[in-house]
Amino acid sequence: EYKHLVVEASPKALSVTPGQFFNLLCPSPDVGELFFRRPQSVYRIDRAQRRIEFLYKCVGRGTRGLATLRRGDNLNMVGPLGVGFKLDPSWRHIVVLGRGVGIATLGPISQAARERQIGVTAILSARNPDFVMADALFREAGDVVSVLDTDGTSADENVERILSGLIAQKRADAFFTCGSNRLLQLMKRLGRTHNIPGQVAMEQVMACGLGPCYVCVRTFEVNGKPELRRVCIDGPVFDLQEAVGW
Repeated sequence: EYKHLVVEASPKALSVTPGQFFNLLCPSPDVGELFFRRPQSVYRIDRAQRRIEFLYKCVGRGTRGLATLRRGDNLNMVGPLGVGFKLDPSWRHIVVLGRGVGIATLGPISQAARERQIGVTAILSARNPDFVMADALFREAGDVVSVLDTDGTSADENVERILSGLIAQKRADAFFTCGSNRLLQLMKRLGRTHNIPGQVAMEQVMACGLGPCYVCVRTFEVNGKPELRRVCIDGPVFDLQEAVGW
């Protein structure tokens, strides 16, 4: 269901920052053609080995086509694209909260925080233990808490309890999230209550990935007023308090 893709990348591609994405030209998995690229956020940036890694879920013809790639194949990628995450030097500890494939998007910002000696607590939400992806990567960056559907720990009430504990311990200078609308709303509410800044990476269907097509337009609330923004060029990372939801 989930695939791990590693590519040898050019210097331009390796300039990618956490939260940015690439538009991938997927091989066709059948006799039909694929007319649009597929946007994929970066899961790991390995500049020493000149590699970029992606974690993706096979849900349609494009991602099924990606899964046909074999070692040594070429992959046409456009990017890096979009606006990524930002880290404030004054932060000493951040919290990342992801679910499903959205967990992958939070890998690079956790990696960057570790490199800047900022503590990280990663709360990883999934259906069951088999779907807690990238656990080892996040453990390299900091503390990991897995919350699951199978034992009920992924319920909003329990996640809120964990977040409230981190806030009380002063281990939540900023929030980062991706992959779940309900968890986005929870983090947004707690961030507003406790005056904690936050950022969300939006997962949105895109066509061009460059702005002209307007397929990825979403509504945001800015200074109390609705505002339309294109996820591909205005994001995909946005201020947590301005995001309305997917």
